Amino acid sequence: MPHPEATPHIRLDLYQVRSSAVAATITGTPTRTIHALLAVHGFEPLDDQTMVMARIDREEPHYAERAARALRAENIPVDITAELREEIDTEWTWANYPMPWCSREEIREVSGDAQKIYDDIRHGRLIVHAHAHDGWTTVAVGTYLDGPSIHLHGENHLRTESSRYDNPVEAIAEFERLYGDAVRPGPAPATDTEREAEQARTPPSPDAQAGAEPSLATTESPTTEADDHEALLNDFLASHGEWEKWRTWPDDTTHAVHESLVLRAEFVHEAEAGDVQWKIAAYESPVGERLWHATATTNVPVEMMRVLLDSLASGDAAEIAAGNQISQVTIEAATRPIADAGWEQTLDGRWIRWQAPGNHPVGVAFDAFAAHAHHSALPAWTIWAGSDPANPRWALRLSPHAAASVLRDVAFELGDQYAVAPAGAQRQSGLHSASPIPYPTAGIPAKTR
Repeated sequence: MPHPEATPHIRLDLYQVRSSAVAATITGTPTRTIHALLAVHGFEPLDDQTMVMARIDREEPHYAERAARALRAENIPVDITAELREEIDTEWTWANYPMPWCSREEIREVSGDAQKIYDDIRHGRLIVHAHAHDGWTTVAVGTYLDGPSIHLHGENHLRTESSRYDNPVEAIAEFERLYGDAVRPGPAPATDTEREAEQARTPPSPDAQAGAEPSLATTESPTTEADDHEALLNDFLASHGEWEKWRTWPDDTTHAVHESLVLRAEFVHEAEAGDVQWKIAAYESPVGERLWHATATTNVPVEMMRVLLDSLASGDAAEIAAGNQISQVTIEAATRPIADAGWEQTLDGRWIRWQAPGNHPVGVAFDAFAAHAHHSALPAWTIWAGSDPANPRWALRLSPHAAASVLRDVAFELGDQYAVAPAGAQRQSGLHSASPIPYPTAGIPAKTR
């Protein structure tokens, strides 16, 4: 007897081969109709049950949501995974976008046109006769089948049509006149972005799939410090609703931005060991000057970064962003927790240093020169670990007018982690208060950093 066909169903998820690509998994029948509908929205088949969308403009989550709405309008069930939903809801922008006056929708319109040019070339609708490099970017000349000839300018999501001609002869002649000896026949070599998209659209070979399965079952990756910092970023955003997640492309940074837009934290995902991974910035207003900033290297203890981030989110954003003027009072208040924990204070020229007790190779340094210097990029505060403060194992650095509340919270964390016995701590505290820091009591006017 005939069996009723299962109702078709689509599941949209991020595609593991490429961070922004989206995979559509189809269940039920008939799948051919679903394939055709998904193809209209930019999906291409990997196999009978899987299609993938891989664009050069990194807008797959946006267009996947549009596809889901259109399919649901046709009464086709579509599920969107939590991971993809997060990407859809995440605000992001291109790093160093050359047209900063464009709105987000205008940027998407420009990149959509670039995607269409790319698809026309890839599918043979636009034949590229020659290309060149104009000293800044790639340019090309081509002709549409049954259409005009055009000049192209730019790469990837920035490629645009710059000129249009009635016939190929005129277009090629003008292209050779403009670019002379730089002209090369045929299309330009594929960019890294184009190769990534092509790889995502290529079905994996059976041998590769068979070889990958055992390793997935038997290999377990250890948790790294980078993973811990990634988890910290995600936890912070999840637990502080007033902070939003912004992404940039290239997809190497994530920004946590307070709703007031005056406090921002940037996280570099693939930072090299020892390089800066966190950048904190505080601004006078959403479009005002930067008032203070901080940086942290890759291996700064996760709990210390957690304290710093929580401190940023613990009070009035505008007040924290305003920071504090440097004075003896603010320095003593900021370092009181480590003084009470028994840290040894010394003076060394322009530096005031605090060293953790015992054998702990951890210290705090205050640079009086940087605090006085106008428009200096030097940090005033450096919290470090290692045998040499000039070449630390990890470092957290803050500019002169960092918020005293943030400094104090970090100092409390240091005091909790590295302290002497209570008697020793009391003795050191007394020595500290008996020897005030030789620093002018008058506050230094706030300067931007």
